[in-house]
Amino acid sequence: MLRLTEIKLPLNHPPEAIEEAAIARLGLTSGDLISCTVFRRAHDARRKSAILLVYTLDVEVKNESAVLKRFAKDNHVNPAPDMEYRFVAKAPENLASRPLIIGAGPCGLLAALVLAQMGFRPIILERGKVVRERTKDTWKLWRQSVLNTESNVQYGEGGAGTFSDGKLYSQIKDQRYLGRKVLTEFAKAEAPPEILTEAHPHIGTFRLVKMVENIRRTIESLGGEYRFESRVTDLDIEIASDGSRRVRGVVLEGGERIASNHVVLAIGHSSRDTFQMLYERGVYIEAKPFSIGFRIEHPQSLIDGARFGAAAGNPILGAADYKLVYHASNGRDVYSFCMCPGGTVVAATSEENRVVTNGMSQYSRAERNANAGIVVGITPEDYPDGILAGIDFQRKWESAAFIAGGSTYAAPAQLVGDFIAGRQSTTLGDVIPSYKPSVTPTDLSSCLPDYAIAAIREALPAFGKQINGFDMNDAVLTGVETRTSSPIRIKRDETFQSLNTKGLFPAGEGAGYAGGILSAGVDGIKIAEAVAQSMLAD
Repeated sequence: MLRLTEIKLPLNHPPEAIEEAAIARLGLTSGDLISCTVFRRAHDARRKSAILLVYTLDVEVKNESAVLKRFAKDNHVNPAPDMEYRFVAKAPENLASRPLIIGAGPCGLLAALVLAQMGFRPIILERGKVVRERTKDTWKLWRQSVLNTESNVQYGEGGAGTFSDGKLYSQIKDQRYLGRKVLTEFAKAEAPPEILTEAHPHIGTFRLVKMVENIRRTIESLGGEYRFESRVTDLDIEIASDGSRRVRGVVLEGGERIASNHVVLAIGHSSRDTFQMLYERGVYIEAKPFSIGFRIEHPQSLIDGARFGAAAGNPILGAADYKLVYHASNGRDVYSFCMCPGGTVVAATSEENRVVTNGMSQYSRAERNANAGIVVGITPEDYPDGILAGIDFQRKWESAAFIAGGSTYAAPAQLVGDFIAGRQSTTLGDVIPSYKPSVTPTDLSSCLPDYAIAAIREALPAFGKQINGFDMNDAVLTGVETRTSSPIRIKRDETFQSLNTKGLFPAGEGAGYAGGILSAGVDGIKIAEAVAQSMLAD
């Protein structure tokens, strides 16, 4: 099998043009082509008047060796890589103990799935509820301003990724093609099949719910066990006479103890009480950078027109996205984060009397507004008062946003024109904010540090030069976006175990080793392999 890259065709080409392009690229006749399938499809919209589709094709031809020899110096004609996933271990029939996985987000989900597929019958401990019940609780906040601190956008089956755009792409190095394993398992669980071929695939919240349920059923059919509403409040750590430490199990809220020598921490970036417990129990943790900012909303039609020109609205292209970066004069980097085409801004707090925003889209991406985080990089030097001080830093601005919004879980909002001019908004314009339960027009300058406000004010007009209308007066900023990533890293060694606590496997976003659904899933696979190998070696 050959893999051809950078096959470019017009936006509205006929289906047969793909095979014809492959034949022409290789200088073959139609009789030489055995099969041709699309591995990936992207688009090139740099010239809005002539948008191109860019294909990666897997092609089977007669006399493959001769073709490869002829194109030996062509970087776009190569043997197709072997992307099949192979399990690294198999559980013995007399399995002495079972691994514990704390957290049922994307990382915990893939770790549990792969361990179950290898026969290790994992136990998944999730502090929140099953995804359908969790969805009901989340809607109560959005519709009735009623927060359940254990069942919300952050906590529950599927993790924070369930209430997102469901983006399934990443910039991680993936030499083993573990991302393909993630996508394949998602497709098996009834995710849209095109996630296997689109360059920037997404699922959307409603389809994520169904997919998460199907993966749970698979794990349970393989001997895995879920325990919902089971919050881990402590670890059993054995300390030897030489000072070495080994995990021996966990303690749940209520006092129940579950023994295990292999515990995966897939706890997500908002498990602040768990971070505190780990710190108090002496698990090695360090502070790490993250970002804070606001959500910005524009009409999706504005973004489509700016990106696609006359081709805006073409169903092949779908709703347009963007990625923006600006280096402010005060030294701060400002960038777009988690852009959600045709989506909504959602209430994402997990703590009382705080306001947190996030972005979400359905699979159709058909809502009127585009939204994205506009965030500023923060480093541990900005909160130098201890390893966990980043949590207090986040809470400070989340509390400020709660007050600025009226102390009702309404979010503070400001017109972009008013924000740039430094004046309070008293009314809103043509862009209708999507955040629920509601927004309060105000001055957002009290909701972030002064240096962040100054950097964003400087960045927005610069972004307007890249996307015409981005700094339009009626665009809306909603505060605050603080949960971009974990404020701590739970460091691990080359065996994926905690630096100072053997048997403890920090994983995913909460441990500081992933950022998004796909990278978290990939990390979950790596963790599953490490756990399996450790269990067989013990």
